[in-house]
Amino acid sequence: MAIGLSMDAFAVSIAKGLALPKIKVKHICLAGLYFGAFQALMPLIGFFLGSHFSKVIESFDHWIAFALLAFIGFNMLRESFSEDSKISPDFSPWPMLILAVATSIDALAAGVSFAILHVNILGTCCIIGCTTFLFSAIGVALGVKLGSHCKTIAERLGGVILISLGAKILLEHLGVF
Repeated sequence: MAIGLSMDAFAVSIAKGLALPKIKVKHICLAGLYFGAFQALMPLIGFFLGSHFSKVIESFDHWIAFALLAFIGFNMLRESFSEDSKISPDFSPWPMLILAVATSIDALAAGVSFAILHVNILGTCCIIGCTTFLFSAIGVALGVKLGSHCKTIAERLGGVILISLGAKILLEHLGVF
């Protein structure tokens, strides 16, 4: 479950790494901390909300994730076709917060199911958070390596990945697959 929940953060971390000219420990740690913390926190919140609110959360969480990821992805695509083609290397709190929330909404829903299954929530959240930290850190480093060789193509690919992640979340929740 931890690996599955961390895949969205991994893909977004690759996209963020594409914007960086070289690997910096600061960026690796920031991505890991933001994504890992939110992936750990959201199941805990979902657990405490429990099954009472599950129908309300399930009714719109996929739309929020889709809108945020699609917006970011379309902006990346638009920027890749402009003359100043570059992905925002912004690791400041607001953009990272938006990405962390968008990639962890599924973890909130998972937390609701953990409440129903009577899972050890603290241990589970720690495993999810640590796994996501690791995958996010690796993703940033991988993005830097990819971006230094094929910046424009990688930027476009990053935009498509973010839009695809949003569409995947939306389609899964709508029952398409």
